[in-house]
Amino acid sequence: MDVRQAVMARRSVRGFLDTPVALDKLRSLAEAAARAPSGGNLQPWHVHIVAGEPMARLKVEMAGKLMRGETETPGYAVYPLELDAPYRARRSEVGEALYGHIGIPREDRAARRRWFAENFRFFGAPAAYFCSVERSMGPPQWSDLGMYLQTLMLLAIDAGLATCPQECWAMFPDTVGRFLGLSEDRMLFCGVAIGLEDAAAPANRLRSVRADPADWLSEIV
Repeated sequence: MDVRQAVMARRSVRGFLDTPVALDKLRSLAEAAARAPSGGNLQPWHVHIVAGEPMARLKVEMAGKLMRGETETPGYAVYPLELDAPYRARRSEVGEALYGHIGIPREDRAARRRWFAENFRFFGAPAAYFCSVERSMGPPQWSDLGMYLQTLMLLAIDAGLATCPQECWAMFPDTVGRFLGLSEDRMLFCGVAIGLEDAAAPANRLRSVRADPADWLSEIV
C-alpha cells in the first residue's frame, strides 16, 4: 500500500472486532509515528497504550458514570461555541448521515444517547491510545499532536488495522487523567480506538463527504 492509498482508505471506524492486537504491534506503530513533523523538534506528544484488563475496567467505570449522568468540566472546547457556515452544516450533515446508516431518527434522542455512549466503549475495539500534552504548550504544539495522530492512523492502515480518533474523551479529563496517572501539568487531548474493523457494523458504511476543492483551494501561479 502506498501513502496515497492509505490516505484515501483512512476513516473513523465505529465498529470493531474484539480480536486482540499484539502489544508489540501497538508499540511499534506508536514509535514509528514519532517521525511525524514537529516544530523545533519539541515532540510534545505523550502516548499511553491501553488494552486488556485495564481497558475493561475503564469501560466499566465509564458505563457507570454515563448511567448516573455524571459530567466533568471538559479539558477544552472540541468545537467553537458558535459554528458559522459552512462548518455547522458540514458537522450536521455527517452526523445525520451516520445516524441514517445505523437507523436512528432525529427524534429518538434516547437511542442517540445510547449510541454516543458507544464512544466510551471504544466502539468495541480491543485497544486504544491516549494522547496528552503539557499544559504549557500552545496551538503550534497542538498541531504537532494532529500530525502525530494522522501518521499513527496511516501506519495503522498499512498494518491492516482500523482506527477512530476520539476527542470525546476530553469530556472526562479527570477520570481519564486518574486512570492514566497523568500529572497535573498534562492535559488529555484525545483517545484513538484501534483494532480490526467489523465490516458488518452498519456505522462503517459511512463515507464522509469532503468539500469541493473549489471551496478551499486557491492557486497563485
